Amino acid sequence: MTSNEDFYQVLGVSRDASQDEIKAAYRRAALAYHPDRNPGNKQAEEKFKRASEAYSVLGDPEKRARYDRFGTAGETGQVPWDSVVFEDFQDLFGNLFGFGDIFGKGRARGSRAQRGSDLRYDVKLTLEEAFFGKEETVELPREAPCDKCRGSGSRSGQRLACPTCRGRGTVAFQQGFFTVSRTCPQCSGEGEIVRDPCGECHGRGRVRSQKTLKVRIPPGVDSGSRLRIGGEGEIGERGGPPGDLYLFIEVEEHPFFKREGEHLFCTVPLSLPQAVLGAEIFVQTLDEGEEKVKVPPGTAHGQRFRVPGRGMPRIGSSGRGDLYVDVRLVTPKRLSKEEKRLYEELARLERDAEQNPGGFFRKVIQKLAEGK
Repeated sequence: MTSNEDFYQVLGVSRDASQDEIKAAYRRAALAYHPDRNPGNKQAEEKFKRASEAYSVLGDPEKRARYDRFGTAGETGQVPWDSVVFEDFQDLFGNLFGFGDIFGKGRARGSRAQRGSDLRYDVKLTLEEAFFGKEETVELPREAPCDKCRGSGSRSGQRLACPTCRGRGTVAFQQGFFTVSRTCPQCSGEGEIVRDPCGECHGRGRVRSQKTLKVRIPPGVDSGSRLRIGGEGEIGERGGPPGDLYLFIEVEEHPFFKREGEHLFCTVPLSLPQAVLGAEIFVQTLDEGEEKVKVPPGTAHGQRFRVPGRGMPRIGSSGRGDLYVDVRLVTPKRLSKEEKRLYEELARLERDAEQNPGGFFRKVIQKLAEGK
């Protein structure tokens, strides 16, 4: 701090600021410029030192009064920045921002069980497999307790409290007026050490393994469906519960059916005589049967017919979606002599109908034009 620098300006407060306002200003500066939050930043470290020095004077009413009167806190006006200590630092930072564990006043880290990680497994199904459901064999690489040491990591089965952190998993050290807690370097936060490491797991208590699961995928799943298998994830640490296994489903496209949720859509060809005269057509379904669809006379190209209950199964229900059949008129490219003769006769009849106002085809055309 230079001798001509104003402590009030350093903290950004007015000379008539209350002690609470000075304390709040310093708290903001400490949070912004503390070296732990700005590692290697010399400029931030210097600002932190200046703010700490200013608060060491202005935060003390007696020193502040002396500073206001004489422009100095003592004979030199210099107060070491790292001599500032709050009566209850956790009340200042920990309770307000949830930093209690950081400053060494939280629970012992080594005593807390941790839940294991969740695992993901991607499953690709055909539409038929999604329709009927499937038993999937899942080969699952994951960590499991070491059989040789029964998960203790020790040949004798004994784990000792870490002498460095005394079982907490963290060590505290003083940095200025801060008491900072960090992961114990000896036990890596476990809170325990192994004197005689297991030769199989090298003291970890866990080994990589392969587990085979039989998982039943229910009928009706779709792309984006997610199935949860409880307790089949990674094992927990320090006695914590295992994570879960999640199966993410992707259903492949089908060459004939299109799917939209629980409904299926397909397109079938229809000849011109069938469209004109009406017909009964048979549509293949996913459950290995054919469904009869009645096509009425005068069916147009692209007309859609609904077949109730022949779509995809509903998950968790006995019901099913619907099947929608779109017809596509097919024009013959090759005709036999007889077929050609008949089409020519039909064309002649249509020409006669156009010339005869009272003809049948003429009446049909008139009605269509009138929208009847």
